[in-house]
Amino acid sequence: MRGALRILVALALGFATPSARAQVPTDTTPRLTRDSALEARTSAVAAQLRCPVCQGLSIQDSPSELAQSMRALVRDQLAQGKTPDQVKSYFVSKYGEWILLSPPPHGFNLVAYLFPALVVLGGGVLIVLAVRRWTTAAPESPGD
Repeated sequence: MRGALRILVALALGFATPSARAQVPTDTTPRLTRDSALEARTSAVAAQLRCPVCQGLSIQDSPSELAQSMRALVRDQLAQGKTPDQVKSYFVSKYGEWILLSPPPHGFNLVAYLFPALVVLGGGVLIVLAVRRWTTAAPESPGD
């Protein structure tokens, strides 16, 4: 019984192999190179776009269906020959600048870039003032 089962499995695999070989193109190296380059560009652009559904995730990292369809749209546009800036401009025109994970530093967006530096600078000034206050000698009182 086991011998017959082994023969049936071997025959099934033998018949499946030629058809599987017939479906695979013989010269896949250039296509794979182009596809991997396109995927790398798609991942780079998708990592810069915010998912509208998930909070704080890019469409590259988001598991939502909307993010995956947006990623497919990015891939299609890049395959059509558009530049990454043109693709990002398309999404900005549809969703606004908040779709960009790192908005360009101009206008009100400068606050997001300057605020951390101002907080650190202000904290440094407060520390210097506090250290000066603690290290200065206290004036002697007339009762001593």
